[in-house]
Formats: sequence, structure tokens, C-alpha cells
Amino acid sequence: MLWAVALGAALAASVIAAVTIGPAGLAPSDVVASVLAHLGIGEPTLSPLRDGIVWELRMPRVLTAAAVGAGLALCGAVMQALTRNPLADPYLLGLSSGASVGAVVVIVLGVGLLLPLAAFAGALAALIATLALAGAAGRGSSRGPGGGLSPTRTVLAGLAVSSMFGAVTSLVIFWSATGDSYREILNWLLGSLAGTDWVSVAIAGGALVAIGIPLIASARTLDAFAFGDAAASALGVHVGRSRVLLLGGTALLTGALVAVSGSIGFVGLILPHGVRLLVGSRHRALLPLSALAGALFLVWADTAARTLFDPRELPVGIITALIGGPVFAVLLMRRRVS
Repeated sequence: MLWAVALGAALAASVIAAVTIGPAGLAPSDVVASVLAHLGIGEPTLSPLRDGIVWELRMPRVLTAAAVGAGLALCGAVMQALTRNPLADPYLLGLSSGASVGAVVVIVLGVGLLLPLAAFAGALAALIATLALAGAAGRGSSRGPGGGLSPTRTVLAGLAVSSMFGAVTSLVIFWSATGDSYREILNWLLGSLAGTDWVSVAIAGGALVAIGIPLIASARTLDAFAFGDAAASALGVHVGRSRVLLLGGTALLTGALVAVSGSIGFVGLILPHGVRLLVGSRHRALLPLSALAGALFLVWADTAARTLFDPRELPVGIITALIGGPVFAVLLMRRRVS
């Protein structure tokens, strides 16, 4: 509870602080005044220009970063529990590669307005292909409590689907992308929150609430999975059905997040490990705290991406990789020493 309060307070303060940072200097009081005015509490006190900077430009981007970071970290923690693989992340089932195919196709065709829908459809296609391949590979094999959808087969199927969709993406880029479309594709593949608006907030935030809350409520089931399928079955968990539902929920949430942000790496991989060092492996604490930590991390990573090299802006995926790689190496060394 103390960690939840601390991270929640830090996140709220970070959202306000991140909105103030940029070429047009703003004070925290300006942010609070703009938000209250748009919520119908009090009278507008800012000029239309400054109010537009807060409400139309920076606030949607910061809130989208918070929702995407929370969702990716939550999905990473769930995937690591389901597959019993400490290297698992939200993109393990080939979702990122599937979303990339959809996004690249609509960018090349010049219908970028359909990008979120196409990316989500691509992620969903990758999920269906992965689960179908994993199920087919397990059919006829010796069935344990989890049926044909074992963690190992699911991971291997995800790798195969990811490679296949990745090849399709490369082929489309090589064959069709030119000029501005090539730059837009590269920006999306590296992960970027530039251009997000209130629709992006609604997509990412709505998916986080609708799917994230049930995932957090599955903490006891994920604790049982930590002991293996046989132990989970003995504890009363319907292993096969629970694994399919949790994988499906994680994939749908990841697909919705990737649709608005592109592929942002390392958030779902390192944040759950960092939180485990603080509170242990019980998912009742791990899941919500991972979400809060992921939101806090991506808010500041995106703030750095848009301000460090002003007037140029980096894709936020570059920042998360620059931070995540060394941090993950440190976590590996700590585990080895332990």
C-alpha cells in the first residue's frame, strides 16, 4: 500500500510536471487551471494559445504515455507469469510484428487515418495465428493439465509468427516505401507518441480499464501458475481455459496500445523485474505496482524524447531502449549475485 501511494503520487506530480516542459514555458498552476476549466470547475484564466498548448497538445500526449506505459508493464508481468519465462514481454506472441504489417500497409497506401485500426487488426491476426499454431503443435501430444497450449509451444509459435510477419513488413517496406512514407514507417516502428490526441487517450485508457482491471483481478490464478500447470490444476485452476483467456486479454490490450504508440520496447520487460525487487513476486502487489511504475517510466521517457534534442524529436522507443538495455543488464547481474 505504501508503494502504491508513493507511485500514485509520483505519477500525478509527473503528469503535471511533464505538461509544463517544452518550448512554451508553463507553470504547474497553468496546467491545473486549464484542466479545471475544461472539467467545468472554475473560470478559464489562460489565453486561448496557452490553454491549447496544455489541453490539445501536451496533456493528451502525457496521458497516452501513462496509459501505454501502464498497460505494457502490466502485460509484461502477466506474460512472464503465464510462460514462466523471465524474458517474456508483451510482444512475445508476435503482436508487434502483426501490428507493424497493418500499420506499414496503410502508410504505404496513403490512408494513415486508418493506422490504429489496421495496427490492431494486424496484432489480432498475429494472436490468432500464434494460438492456432501452438494448439496445432500440441494436438496429439501428451496432454498435461494445460492441454495443448503449453508455455513452451506458445513461445515458439510466437517466435515463428513474429518472424513471418516481420518478413512481410520488410518486404512491403523494400518494395513500396519511398520518401515521406519511409520516414513515417520508421518513426512508427521505433515507437512514437507524436501526434497523439484525445482519441488516442480514449483508445489506450479505455483498453487499460476494460482489460487491465480483469488482468489485475487474476492475481491468484497467476500465483498458482508460478508453481507449474499440475500444481495450478491441483489448486483448482482450470489451466487451459485460464491460460487462453489471460493470453487473449493480454494480447488485446497490447494490440490496442501498439495501435496508438507503435512498438515501444523494454517497458514490459524491465519494469516487472524492477518491481519484483521491491515487493516480491505475489501478483496481488506486482500487477498494480508494475502498471504504476510503467506509467511513470514512460511519461518521463517520452518527455525526454521530445525535449532533449529540441527542435528535433526522437521516437520514444529509442529512449526506452537506451535506458532499458543497461538497466536489464544490471538486473541480470543482481540475480546472478543473489
